[in-house]
Amino acid sequence: MTAPFSRIAVIGLGLLGGSVARAIAACLPDAVTTGFDADPQVRARARAIGLVDTVAETAGDAVRAADLLVLCVPVGAMGAAATALAGDLPAGAIVTDVGSSKASVARALAEALPDHVVIPAHPVAGTEQSGPDAGFATLFRNRWCIVTPPEGVDPAALARLVGFWEALGARVETMDAEHHDRVLAVTSHLPHLIAYTIVGTASDLEQVTQSEVIKFSAGGFRDFTRIAASDPTMWRDVFLSNREAVLEMLQRFTEDLTELQKAIRKGDGETLFDHFTRTRAIRRGIIAMGQDDARPDFGRSDHAGADKPA
Repeated sequence: MTAPFSRIAVIGLGLLGGSVARAIAACLPDAVTTGFDADPQVRARARAIGLVDTVAETAGDAVRAADLLVLCVPVGAMGAAATALAGDLPAGAIVTDVGSSKASVARALAEALPDHVVIPAHPVAGTEQSGPDAGFATLFRNRWCIVTPPEGVDPAALARLVGFWEALGARVETMDAEHHDRVLAVTSHLPHLIAYTIVGTASDLEQVTQSEVIKFSAGGFRDFTRIAASDPTMWRDVFLSNREAVLEMLQRFTEDLTELQKAIRKGDGETLFDHFTRTRAIRRGIIAMGQDDARPDFGRSDHAGADKPA
């Protein structure tokens, strides 16, 4: 298909930046890609594996001819990354990102790049892996990408960006940045916080050795450890940048957990059964929408179809 952009710069060459680059190469082969990462070892590895057409030694060099800039750095670093390249970014370039929180990112990018069209985005896809070797071209295929355009954005620019994500295989939804943050607080951020907590609790139990936790992990705990293995810098920044929505959802979760605790203490099997029946229906709905795999072990033998934290 005709590429909606011809010169695409990717800043941050880890899992998501690497996947963006690989997806562009696979789906938009006529587009020229440049890339930059603040870590010189990552740049060297990206150059060695041919992750982008050109790995630049500075962010400014990477964006100097770009008509699309995709920022793939932790959300806490978005403002600084954008400021570092602002003087070299062409006036007509469209700026987007892949961060998991949107309101804080939108503010940071608007402040750093006041003269550019900034349209934040969040491809709801990922794995617990990190680094330039972790990405793959099919990461976004049939996954949602939420685009959060600011008020008054140029409709033509928005259409081009939507076309870009659709070309990479994503299904695109647009919504307000604040609403995005509330939705993702409950569907992604809170589950990660719970996973980190449960795995940390297990490792701190004096009555249970670490070797026993590893040896006898049942499926549920194993899945928590997979999520809890996600990049710590990324998730630290997500929780801090989306703190209000996360705290609101955490309070609601705490209240619901207290009710289940009461039901267990009282031996109230009916309440437990009704709750588990309702939540089972949610799981079936996720599978029906094609957002997960109903096969045993979540289809983990298929790399591209595996259940992945976002």
